[in-house]
Amino acid sequence: MVNNPINRRAHERFKVQPGYTSMALRRHPDEDKYSLEGHVYDISEGGVCFELDRPIDPGQTVSIRVDLPITVDDSGPGRSVFLTGNVVWCDLEEPGACRMAVAITRFDRAGDRERLLKTLTRGRYTRAA
Repeated sequence: MVNNPINRRAHERFKVQPGYTSMALRRHPDEDKYSLEGHVYDISEGGVCFELDRPIDPGQTVSIRVDLPITVDDSGPGRSVFLTGNVVWCDLEEPGACRMAVAITRFDRAGDRERLLKTLTRGRYTRAA
């Protein structure tokens, strides 16, 4: 018998090249600047997995700027997508940077959601398991 786990995600995830999709984060309500920088591992319409040098506690509300790769046919207000969400987990088991995930509660600018989806579905990114 084959073990076939059920995918509970509502949105398809896409892998990005770690180290090439930068991001910055600010915590609510304490910070008004994006003070922590890291890298995205995978992203979807509903969440983002990333790493930072410092852990953020699960439940913390954060805003994130994701710097999408520049493409020839890019349109809109720049290549960054701004979103707000809540940290859902933080992995402290491995040495070095902390990997964590945020469930997105809103996109902060008009057009950010659509630009993210357009970028992800162009065929440049592979779907994550």
